[in-house]
Amino acid sequence: MNIELKPFRQSDLTDFWQLAFSDDEAEWTKWNGPYFHDKLPTQSDFINHQEKYNYVNNPLKKLIWLNGHMVGMVSANYEDGDLMQWLDVGIVIYDESRWHSGIGKEALRKWISELFELVDLPHIGLTTWSGNIRMMKLAESIGMTKEAQVRQVRYWDSKYWDSVKYGTLRKEWRSN
Repeated sequence: MNIELKPFRQSDLTDFWQLAFSDDEAEWTKWNGPYFHDKLPTQSDFINHQEKYNYVNNPLKKLIWLNGHMVGMVSANYEDGDLMQWLDVGIVIYDESRWHSGIGKEALRKWISELFELVDLPHIGLTTWSGNIRMMKLAESIGMTKEAQVRQVRYWDSKYWDSVKYGTLRKEWRSN
């Protein structure tokens, strides 16, 4: 299995939109913060308004390639905005037939390692919700520590869920 993380190029946008955003009912949308009720962008909007979406050549967003095929993306964002001291990561494998195959584990390991090279921060985090058991297991499987569980703050599917936060320190990651 050859996993690569590559920057988005303008020429990737149509294929990426098709993979990620062409199906409003895609399985991944039920697990990636569904309580936010985000609308997927139209193809035209996504491709023609990159100033709004900011994927191309953004060092905090990369495509996941498996054996030369685009399968997902990793991302990072600063929870504290312009202070840029609190970085959280994300990962999505868009095709559910590729879930449970180790792609996410290898890609997320690579991504966190890359980010520790890119930024001079002592901590990198990951936030998910208690309904996303696979993401919690993924975080734990790569050595992240469960740091917080904020109870019943995410409302989805007529039920309250917990927000769950994981993290790793630079010194822990190096020894991992």
